[in-house]
Amino acid sequence: MKDMDAGKDVVPRAADVRFRVLGRLEVWADGVRLRLGGAIQERVLATLLLECGRVVPVSKLIEAAWEGHAPATAVHQVRKAVADLRRRLPDGGSTILTDGPGYRMAVPPGGLDLLEFEARLQAAAQAVGAGRPEEACTDLQGALDLWQGTVLADAGGSVISLAAAALDERRLNAAEQLYDLRLGLGQAGTLIPELRALISANPLRETLRGQLMLALYRSGRQAEALEEYAKVRELLADELGVDPGRQLVQLHEGILRESPELAGSPGETTPASAAPVAPRGPICTLPYALSDFTGRNDELAGLLSHVRSAEPLGTRVHAIDGMGGSGKTSLAVCAAHQLSDEFPDGQLYVNLHGFTPGGQSTVSASAALGILLRAVGVPGDRIPEDLPGREAEWRVAISGRRMLLLLDNASDVAQVRPLISASPNCLILITSRVRLLDLDGIEWHSLGTMAPEDSAALVTRMLGPDRVAAEPDAAVELATLCGHLPLALRIATTRLRNRPRWTIRYLVERLRDESRRMDELSSGERSVAATLQLSYVAMDDRHREAFRSLALHPGPRIDGYSAAALLGTDLRGAEDILELLLDAQLLQQPELGAYTFHDLVRSFAGSRHGPSTERTDAAAVERLLRYYRTATGAACDALFTGRARHSTGIEEYTGELPELTDEKSARLWFTHEHQGLLAVIDLADRLGEDRYVGWLIRNVAFHLYAGGYLEEFHELARRATRAARRLDDPVLLSVSLSNLAAACWKLGRFEEGIDVAREGRDIAVRRGNRDTEAHCESTLGLLLLMLGRYAEALPRMKRAIEVAREIGASRAEAETQTNLSSLYTRWGRYGEATAAARQALELTRISPDPVNETMALADLAAAQMGMGQYADAHESLRQAREICDESGSPGDTALVLALSAVVAHQIGDTHAVPYWAERALALARSGGTPVRQAYTENILGRLRNAQSQHTAAMALHSHALEIASAIRFRSEEASAHLGLSRAAAGVGDTSTARAHQVAATKLFDLMGLPDTGRSH
Repeated sequence: MKDMDAGKDVVPRAADVRFRVLGRLEVWADGVRLRLGGAIQERVLATLLLECGRVVPVSKLIEAAWEGHAPATAVHQVRKAVADLRRRLPDGGSTILTDGPGYRMAVPPGGLDLLEFEARLQAAAQAVGAGRPEEACTDLQGALDLWQGTVLADAGGSVISLAAAALDERRLNAAEQLYDLRLGLGQAGTLIPELRALISANPLRETLRGQLMLALYRSGRQAEALEEYAKVRELLADELGVDPGRQLVQLHEGILRESPELAGSPGETTPASAAPVAPRGPICTLPYALSDFTGRNDELAGLLSHVRSAEPLGTRVHAIDGMGGSGKTSLAVCAAHQLSDEFPDGQLYVNLHGFTPGGQSTVSASAALGILLRAVGVPGDRIPEDLPGREAEWRVAISGRRMLLLLDNASDVAQVRPLISASPNCLILITSRVRLLDLDGIEWHSLGTMAPEDSAALVTRMLGPDRVAAEPDAAVELATLCGHLPLALRIATTRLRNRPRWTIRYLVERLRDESRRMDELSSGERSVAATLQLSYVAMDDRHREAFRSLALHPGPRIDGYSAAALLGTDLRGAEDILELLLDAQLLQQPELGAYTFHDLVRSFAGSRHGPSTERTDAAAVERLLRYYRTATGAACDALFTGRARHSTGIEEYTGELPELTDEKSARLWFTHEHQGLLAVIDLADRLGEDRYVGWLIRNVAFHLYAGGYLEEFHELARRATRAARRLDDPVLLSVSLSNLAAACWKLGRFEEGIDVAREGRDIAVRRGNRDTEAHCESTLGLLLLMLGRYAEALPRMKRAIEVAREIGASRAEAETQTNLSSLYTRWGRYGEATAAARQALELTRISPDPVNETMALADLAAAQMGMGQYADAHESLRQAREICDESGSPGDTALVLALSAVVAHQIGDTHAVPYWAERALALARSGGTPVRQAYTENILGRLRNAQSQHTAAMALHSHALEIASAIRFRSEEASAHLGLSRAAAGVGDTSTARAHQVAATKLFDLMGLPDTGRSH
């Protein structure tokens, strides 16, 4: 945020941020991929990036996020999503700008692949216009290389899908232009494999088919060119019921009569004029390629591109690794068939049976060499018995040949190293569940789960479009429950094809039962469980036990520390086990230091638990709960110094903890562990571990409160209260009630909060728990303040201050002094408000608390404004702006900026007024609580009235009144009515002005406010 008083930019230096939409939505900052939040945040960001530099109305963002099914709170949720994105992105406030009716992305040059794509296309067009085709080819190829897959894969939604389809059309147009230029440059022979790959993904694209026909014809392959025409004519008739277009027909006729105008450039030679070289006949032992092979277009294109772009200085080795059932073999076989033309001396396949159901023995390197030697024609009596002899014979046999070798299902390095020949111009493809790290010079391709659009395509291909169209939502859920794993999808869809009376929804409901999911994903000899069992039994007992224990972690990510707790080992030992399971494809690693289970692998691991593992499972879970209770406590100690300590009755975890010694590390840890902590609390609740439930929530509540996760805060506080009642633990109950009361205040549930705070206070008093007594009294006073019951609120706050002083709780006293200042200001007792705010500021020097210091300065400024001391208020707010943090407390920052705008107006700083006012409103509506939003909008409404902008004032006060009335925030209801009265009078509507004045006076009288408290 730019400090307009200081006249300099106080925002930290922005990271090197790069946005990617030409593929999956990704944001990278200084080489680290950023987390973007949930689906709403991703769709909002994706829509803004697609319209980069242009204003996107909030209505369009709503449509992109919910596709016509937007909730009533959609506007608020979009603004909240934008605020969250601004917090997550370095310099997010300068990247996502509020602009009129919506938002606009401001991305620096080189920061968005889509902009770079467009720039390269423009450069290519200029090069073509200047007669520089080679340069245009370079630019077009550079533009196409930016694509990592389908535009915004996984983002979802019709708005994004339509934009993605338009961009994909531009990509295809660019590819067609590139191939036209390269054909003109005499590169027909090298284009054929690329065109075939692109046509396989776009079979109805007539321009591409024509380019392939021309490339084949110019390469002396007239028959194949004519065969391509026959293929596309049949495909168009079957799919669309139409004939090929005029241009394709004319090209076909020209090839038939060998028209001279179709000839290539003068320097181009074709294989037809060359003498055939076939000293030995070609050999192909590849399995057949799946006729219904679907999806994996990005992975296939990437593999083919890497193979074809490599310099043929020696044998090229490419290996595909991935978990069982991910489709490694199908992908490798498909790629091998597409590459077969480039290896005319043969394509050989050997299944090494590294992981094969049915107990079949692994094929040794010596046995594999025997298979290969016989395949290339070496007589059995010439094949040596020993491994070194077979290696030597293999090198001789393959010498001078251009061959492709597919080694499928390898288990270790010893199996494949002797099979890798030294013959140049050969290609070796390897598939394995484990990454063979000891093999040097290998290009690795890791195969994960399928992209959702690929899963959808496979389901449609297997079941037929009509069946999927009848149950589209069920089809999507089917793919999700199958974990987007090709084997699981094929088993599920095969079961549906064999059971025509089953609906997709029926199978989905069966798969929802996680305890039976592995049984459901079985068909004949194929089974997901059997496939995973092979990886499981390949490990020793120690690692199998570790695999089972790690699956007990309920959260979405496991780090080394939580793994060490589950495994009962040290950090280094846990990391070694995690890495081994990662290499075995039983874990995934979405980011450095974080590990996850694929859903089906977790289900499989769950099926390995039983009576024999109960004791070890219970011990592992207890260690995990103890670890998180201790770690959250350490993080809270770093973030919230001076917080009260209680005896929990839980033994401390003695293992290693993350570095949680300062605010930054503690806050980052809480952010990373947010979902995991909620899942751990759920686990403790399911197991009936009420003591862990209550005290874990007590620690996590600090993070939720500070981070603005208010609904989660409220729900967990309720859950902690129930756990404490079941335990009959009065200390935990009073603490939990205190937290619940604070949540009620933040959410505007004042009446509920008063009852809760009173019960918590009464229990604390009986038990002599004075810190909780002080907190409950303070919260009770604050809740009464919200309802305008000032006379009742005052003694509660004074009592809270008294108790806090007696026990030396300076932080708690500072918070209550700030609340007291707010009470006095609303009461019109500005001198007392000033004294309370200054006392709060003095106390923050003893117990630093940036949030409370910010609020104390804001309350001090409000009191100074009430006394007409605008220069002093200006200085107080300047200090508040220096320390406030909109990412952590946007509502508080909104209040500071709104007051800053009012003071700027009073002192005549007309340049600053609109900046502060607009920023305040955006923050209040995107991330503020109902209390802060109503307060801020009333302040800004009064400002607009003072500027004679009465229509704008009316809109602000009307919205504030709506919010305040819903939560019975009495003082802001009165302020809103008073503001509406002034706005109506300003536009000459005297009857409306009088009605609002009467309503305001009635509320002021009810609160017992003197005239000095009725001016706002």
